Amino acid sequence: MRRNIRLEEISDGRLYTANDMVKADCRDCEGCSACCQNMEAVVLDPLDIANLCQGLGKTFEELMGSAIELKIVDGVILPHLKMTGEEETCSFLDQNGRCSVHSFRPGICRLFPLGRYYGEEGLRYFLQVHECRKEDRSKIKVKKWLGIPDLASYEKYILQWHAFLQTCEEAMATLDDENQRIFQLYILRTFYQTPYGQEFYQEFYQRMCELKARLGLE
Repeated sequence: MRRNIRLEEISDGRLYTANDMVKADCRDCEGCSACCQNMEAVVLDPLDIANLCQGLGKTFEELMGSAIELKIVDGVILPHLKMTGEEETCSFLDQNGRCSVHSFRPGICRLFPLGRYYGEEGLRYFLQVHECRKEDRSKIKVKKWLGIPDLASYEKYILQWHAFLQTCEEAMATLDDENQRIFQLYILRTFYQTPYGQEFYQEFYQRMCELKARLGLE
């Protein structure tokens, strides 16, 4: 999701790599769940959905009925975490204010209070200085904070997915309403609704190659 603001306005002015130390560690939130409420948009990528489906033993359709919803992001319909109640609380937050899917939580949740920066040198991270309420955060290595296995493969995948969504947005502008709807449903079915096996990255790239070839998006 593009943000039309200057990086200097929301960050400490630095860009971090996965091996850099950043002041983001709030010691597992220590009971705070402020970042799980009133969130404008927590967009879910295909790996997020695959992990949620596997971790909860549910299908995409079952998650759609309770925990996720579809919204438009930069012209593309994508799944989001569903917020519920008057406080707009994440549907995965339990009665004690703790994340019930913490071990397989989405990538955006793992990032917080970091953000992603897509630049010419690849994926970098920045520290959002106005988001987290904790004032006594300590330094931690970015990759440890994320806690994502095989982070290099994950970062490559995120960059590929980001570029693909930009391509889809450009392609959508050339289609009429009916063909846009068909294209949107095709993206959802290809990358979200169809279950993945054990080799997510391999299957993801295969699906992307097939879709690009079929639609002439190369």
